Amino acid sequence: MMAHVPHTRSRGFWAEAWGRYRRRPLAMAALSFVGFLVAVAILAPAIAGTKPVLCRYKGRLSMPCLGYFNRSWEPAIFARDRFRGTYPRNLADKDPDSWAIWPLFFQDPYRAVRADEWPGMPANPAMDEGRPSGRNPFGTDQAGVDVLAKMVHGTTVALLVGFVSMGIAGTIGIVVGALGGYFGGWVDTLTSRITEIVMCVPTLVLILAIIAILEKPTIWHTMAIIGATGWTGIARLTRGEFLRLKTSEFVMAARAAGAGPVRIMLRHILPNALAPVLVPITFGIAAAILVESSLSFLGFGPPPPTASWGSILNDARSNYRMWWLVVFPGTAIFLTVLAYNLVGEGLQEATDPRLREARK
Repeated sequence: MMAHVPHTRSRGFWAEAWGRYRRRPLAMAALSFVGFLVAVAILAPAIAGTKPVLCRYKGRLSMPCLGYFNRSWEPAIFARDRFRGTYPRNLADKDPDSWAIWPLFFQDPYRAVRADEWPGMPANPAMDEGRPSGRNPFGTDQAGVDVLAKMVHGTTVALLVGFVSMGIAGTIGIVVGALGGYFGGWVDTLTSRITEIVMCVPTLVLILAIIAILEKPTIWHTMAIIGATGWTGIARLTRGEFLRLKTSEFVMAARAAGAGPVRIMLRHILPNALAPVLVPITFGIAAAILVESSLSFLGFGPPPPTASWGSILNDARSNYRMWWLVVFPGTAIFLTVLAYNLVGEGLQEATDPRLREARK
């Protein structure tokens, strides 16, 4: 009688890739740093701010801190009662039964904290007196606004620029590349010519032109332009993968089984072509953050009161003795771009067998 051999399910491609990725300490450290930035971006109002994270006022629970994400999310009752953004004393004076849970760091990213705004706390120093201290670890800018608070909330802008712009670029690039690579013929010729035309459009010049035309440009316009011009490399890589995979046996089997073009592209080819496509998307996120920081440094970034790392660097141009306005945001930009590049390199090595063989 034959012994029963237990069936072991083989690991999938992504599980194997993740296992190889985890064996790279630098790539894992970079991924952890990106995860830390995501947590800071999501929890920014709870980390630094002067608005309660949660409070009970006149019998109602509310989260005024959400106003940092969108002003309309701040409950209207505080505007009607003329809080004017100052909560600690107003809560106690206008509702003695109120209570509040405050951010970890009582500093506002858009204005200087005034004297006794928090009981016993002096006003923020400004200009050259705003050097780093125990109360302001990263110092303050010329107007007395805390740099650490601006950097915490600027993390949201940096990550939004990267993820949104490359989300747009990735979607356009994958669709254009997939159509050209799968159908070939005149479709491939048309998509290739469109890709070549877009490659000739300078992103920075286009952003500056749009900013000059629009009456009220926002950070979303910058994201849209970066995404609309940054998909060409993704499209060309996707096209090459679809050209290679559309003649594979599993695609021919799916076609013989009666599967339509859309199902074959989405169900059979795209999952197998996605691994190498993720690498330029990761590098593109780092490039998008650099573009936004460069624009903000030059004074063409998101308009006030939006906080961004590049705008802090721009503040240092008027007074180079305030070294902390250069060191801290510059270090944040450097580490973030480096982390995304290391994540992209780790993905490339984990998903490309040719690179793994070359390193043996």
